[in-house]
Amino acid sequence: MPSARPSDDLLVRLAERLKALADPTRLRILHELEGGEVCVGDLAERVGGSQANVSKHLAVLRGAGVVACRRDGMNVCYSVADPSAFEVCRLVCDTLARQADVRARELRQGVETLAAAH
Repeated sequence: MPSARPSDDLLVRLAERLKALADPTRLRILHELEGGEVCVGDLAERVGGSQANVSKHLAVLRGAGVVACRRDGMNVCYSVADPSAFEVCRLVCDTLARQADVRARELRQGVETLAAAH
C-alpha cells in the first residue's frame, strides 16, 4: 500500500530545513553550538568569520528552527533548538564513510587486477 503523498507545504518546509544545513559555515556554527550556548562574537572567532557574516548564517538557522537565541545584556547568545540536526549530519557522514569504503575496495581490486596482469 503506497504511503500518503506529502503536502506541498511539508516539502517546502523540509527543503528549507535542509537548505539551512547545506552550508559549510552553518554546519561549523551548529557544531560549535553542540557543546552549549555561545555568543555571536565568540562564534565568529571560533568559525573564522566576521560577526556580521556569522549573524546572517545564524538568522538562516534560526529561521529554519535549528537554533534559538537569547539576549544577555549587549550580547546575543545562541543554542541548538533542534538536536535532530546532528542526527541528519551523522546519517550523511555515515553514508559518505560507507561510500568511501566501497570506492577504496574497488580501487584495491583494480590495483590487484593490474598487478596480476603484469
